[in-house]
Amino acid sequence: MAASVIKQGGGGGRRRGKRRGRRSAAMSEINVTPFVDVMLVLLIIFMVAAPLLTVGVPVELPRTAAQSLPQTPEEPLTITITADGRLAIMETETAEADLIPRLRAVAAERADDKVFLRADGSIPYERVVQVMGALNAAGFADIGLVTDTGGPRFDGAPASDG
Repeated sequence: MAASVIKQGGGGGRRRGKRRGRRSAAMSEINVTPFVDVMLVLLIIFMVAAPLLTVGVPVELPRTAAQSLPQTPEEPLTITITADGRLAIMETETAEADLIPRLRAVAAERADDKVFLRADGSIPYERVVQVMGALNAAGFADIGLVTDTGGPRFDGAPASDG
């Protein structure tokens, strides 16, 4: 009778052991390249979008020494009177006859009754007051007049550019 030696596990045991030894260690660094790429894309998006966030109807606002109004969580409704007397709700031009019905429809959808009135500095005061009356008739009692800073202070101090 011949005696034979049988190795337990065969030759595969050695291979598994060698594979474990060849595995690379866990990477302990954070790869920031994708993070930097995403941040650069977001930066470019915000740089392009930031100028578009202001109400787009161009007017030359009068300058005053008044302080700015506190910010509200809801985007404020803005009515604009351009230099040639046209009216715009936000950025949409609106006919005078359609102003009160549109404002009433907007007021029904909004929780806040605050509205900002932007008027070109060359517009007569009478026209501004007429639009304020229309805003009041449409249900908006909290009207803020939008101006630029740096106007006269009427206290003898020089006007500051803000």
